[in-house]
Amino acid sequence: MSEMNGPRLSMEERILQAMKLTLAGVIRDTATPHGMRHPLSDATIQDLRQCLALISARERELAQAAGRPAGAKPRYADEPVSKDAMVRFHKKKPSGEDR
Repeated sequence: MSEMNGPRLSMEERILQAMKLTLAGVIRDTATPHGMRHPLSDATIQDLRQCLALISARERELAQAAGRPAGAKPRYADEPVSKDAMVRFHKKKPSGEDR
């Protein structure tokens, strides 16, 4: 869990991130091919889903309280910073041109 160039995470955020990664690893490691019975009980699978949902909700709350956008993605140091989030497919027309 390394930070790319973002804000420093609080201890609670680091714990939540570690828990989420651990639970996702357990889910990935116990995955079975389609049609086979899963080794975890249905109740345990539901518990895992609830835990992940609670972790995500708390992460959103903490990000909002810290003034960070929800769902912020890590950025690489050499990644260009876009001032305009809108993707342009056509060049802007010079001002004064109607067509």
